[in-house]
Amino acid sequence: MKTILVTGGAGFIGSNFVYYMLRTHPNVRVVVLDALTYAGNLETLSPLLDNPRFRFVKGDITDRAAVENLFREEGFDAVVNFAAESHVDRSIDTPEIFLKTNILGTQVLLDACRKGGNIRFHQVSTDEVYGDLPLDRPDLFFTEETPIHTSSPYSASKAGADLLVQAYHRTYGANITISRCSNNYGPYHFPEKLIPLMITNAMEGKSLPVYGEGKNIRDWLYVKDHCSAIDLILQGGRIGEVYNIGGHNERSNLQVVKAILALLGKDESAITYVKDRPGHDLRYAIDPTKMRQELGWKPETTFETGLRQTVAWYQENRDWWEHVKSGAYLAYYKQHYGNT
Repeated sequence: MKTILVTGGAGFIGSNFVYYMLRTHPNVRVVVLDALTYAGNLETLSPLLDNPRFRFVKGDITDRAAVENLFREEGFDAVVNFAAESHVDRSIDTPEIFLKTNILGTQVLLDACRKGGNIRFHQVSTDEVYGDLPLDRPDLFFTEETPIHTSSPYSASKAGADLLVQAYHRTYGANITISRCSNNYGPYHFPEKLIPLMITNAMEGKSLPVYGEGKNIRDWLYVKDHCSAIDLILQGGRIGEVYNIGGHNERSNLQVVKAILALLGKDESAITYVKDRPGHDLRYAIDPTKMRQELGWKPETTFETGLRQTVAWYQENRDWWEHVKSGAYLAYYKQHYGNT
C-alpha cells in the first residue's frame, strides 16, 4: 500500500484527484492536508471520511512543525501539491497571502521531502505563469519552453514556486516534476470562478457578470482529464521536467456563458458586462504535445460533453453549492471536528 499526501485536497482539483486516485488505484492510500480556508470544503470529502484508505488532516503547509510531524507519522511515498491561493482578483487585493502560501508553503513541503529521504514531489502549477497570448494569433500556444511572463500576484507566486521546485532539483537532486494546466472545470468547483458562478447564478435567476466584452479566451480542461494526466506524470514522468496539460478547448468567456444559458434554457438577457479587472490576460492556449508523446495522454472529454456533465452536476448537487454560497459549508468542519 502506497501512501500519497495530497495538499489542498479539499479544494476543487485536489478533491477530484483524491476521488480519482482512490477509484483507480486500490493499492493507494491518500492523506489530505488542507487548511480549510475559504475555498477548502470538507463537505466535498464527506463520503470518504470513513474510508480506511483515506485520512483528512486540517493544517497549513506553511506550518513547518506540523508538516514535518505529519511526514514522520505517515512516511509518504509521494506528495502532490495542490495547496494554493488561486483566485486572481483576491491576489490583486491581498498579494501577501498568495506569496506566503504558494511560495513559502511549497518550500516547507520540499524541505520535508528532503528530510524524508527525497520523497517524490509533484507541483501542480498553472499556464498563467506564461502570461497571455494575443487574440489575433490562434497559431500560438504555450509550450514548456515558453518564457515565464506573469501578469498578476497570483501567477507571479505560482511562477516563484515553480522556480523554487526546479532549484531544489538542481541544488539538492530533489525528486520532482511540475505540471502546468489550462483552466479546469467540473464537479466541486468553488462558485466564485467563471463556470460555476454562471451556472449557479443562472439557476438562482441572478445576473451573469462578464468582464469587459467577454472576449478573453481560455483553454478549458475537464478536471477528470487533468487528474489522469497527473497520475501518469507520477508514474512515468521524467524527474526534473515540466509538463503542460491542456484541453484544446478554446472558448471566449462570452461563448462559455452563452453555452451555459443554452443548456439551462435561460435567456441571454441575464448577461451583464462589468468593468474589466486590472492585467486581465487575453488568451491562454496550451500545447500538450509533450504529454502525448512521452506519456500517451490526451484529453478524453470535449468541451460540449464536459460542460453538459458539469451543469447536470450542479443541478443534482444544489445543497453543496448553496452551502458554499451561503457560507454554511464553513460550519461542517466544526460540526465534525470541533475547534481543533
